[in-house]
Amino acid sequence: MDYHYETQPVPNPVAYYMHQSPWWFHQFETLFNHFIELVVPFFIFLGRRMCVAHGVLQILFQVLLIISGNLSFLNWLTMVPSLACFDDASLGFLFSSKEKGVKAQVLALQTKAAEWKTAPLRYGCYIRKVVNISFGVLIAYLSIPVIINLLSSRQVMNTSFNPLRIVNTYGAFGSITKERTEVIIQGTSNLDPNDPAASWEEYEFKCKPGDLRKRPCLISPYHYRLDWLMWFAAFQTYEHNEWIIHLAGKLLANEKEVLSLLASNPFEGKMPPRWIRGEHFRYKFSRPGGKHAEHGKWWIRKRIGPYFPPVNLEGLKNFFQAQNWPLPSLD
Repeated sequence: MDYHYETQPVPNPVAYYMHQSPWWFHQFETLFNHFIELVVPFFIFLGRRMCVAHGVLQILFQVLLIISGNLSFLNWLTMVPSLACFDDASLGFLFSSKEKGVKAQVLALQTKAAEWKTAPLRYGCYIRKVVNISFGVLIAYLSIPVIINLLSSRQVMNTSFNPLRIVNTYGAFGSITKERTEVIIQGTSNLDPNDPAASWEEYEFKCKPGDLRKRPCLISPYHYRLDWLMWFAAFQTYEHNEWIIHLAGKLLANEKEVLSLLASNPFEGKMPPRWIRGEHFRYKFSRPGGKHAEHGKWWIRKRIGPYFPPVNLEGLKNFFQAQNWPLPSLD
């Protein structure tokens, strides 16, 4: 938690302030996270009240995650299964008590259902119970290697442990990086990209960090997929993310479809850039009240080096052909 708020894919304004929390608060967050994810799920099996408590805690936990980060629709979808923890009695206050209202109709249905419960169980009910218990035992048995993996120091994420893929380990983020790096895409109209006097202008994305003075955005449950992918690309190389060279080619042609995915185009109303390059920077949150924050900066950055070298359309021709991509045109 010392690093999560700063290094998550697309931080929001709340994450900026959460990152500044003292160390003991981050330790409490970690303890609370373990309690919610490892202990609370078993509340489902401890009776009605504990089941309702499970639903409340899980939903509140997801709300906290939504407030502190732009994790797209992931947290919203995670809340859906918890809705099954609330029975009619716990949700009754949401509905009218008038005659022929929802409550009255549900009460009538429950009365009819109670009549069936007094009848002896049929043979098929016992078969279904045996089948359900058998499936439970099977899942428990197949989950043994999954649990061993989760307890291992060499934990493997997003892996199935049997041919039928019945049980697996899933994690949106297998580990938390301690530093945030960003790929900043720049363009120039200069003839020589290696000229020290060349003027390079930056493309600004809709949500990911770029401009140091741009306030972090709040978009959940919406999802800017390009911004998200740029986060992954930043801690890999462009050889592992060939799509970013494809993006550079589209920007060299000023393609409207691609530019619509960005917040700003420094070459709008001008000729397209002659060269595009990717620069690698290390980003850190500024400190509230510090000298950078006083100048309106949410971020501090330091250049690491080039991410991909300057490219132009002519130089990309062979690469695009090798990938079977149509070469963007300047029409």
